[in-house]
Amino acid sequence: QVQLVESGGGLVQAGGSLRLSCAASGGTFSSYVMGWFRQAPGKDREFVAAINRSGGSTVYADSVKGRFTISRDNAKNTVYLEMNSLKPEDTAVYYCAARDRTPRVVLATTRGGYDYWGQGTQVTVSS
Repeated sequence: QVQLVESGGGLVQAGGSLRLSCAASGGTFSSYVMGWFRQAPGKDREFVAAINRSGGSTVYADSVKGRFTISRDNAKNTVYLEMNSLKPEDTAVYYCAARDRTPRVVLATTRGGYDYWGQGTQVTVSS
């Protein structure tokens, strides 16, 4: 069973930066497409970013493109989300997710495209 544990959330002022981490255990990390999602109060969980197995291909939601960067370190079984120029509308619980199914080349952008989820980490951006 794959376990995902997020960390790095917190309170930051608008314009600031945070780096989220997601450590994976219990599976073969390098075989998973990894994604980040977020959920604000009263809203559906939405896609933020995804990265392929080698880290050479990424995809982002339009709302974060140019501000957020997803990366991974397969030697450390960890995926990261670097968030810059944060806005109050980025406030949400951020979740990482792992896709463990074929086709393994798909950078899924929907909740249904992922098989394992972390518990989430809160990010709050004050204005």
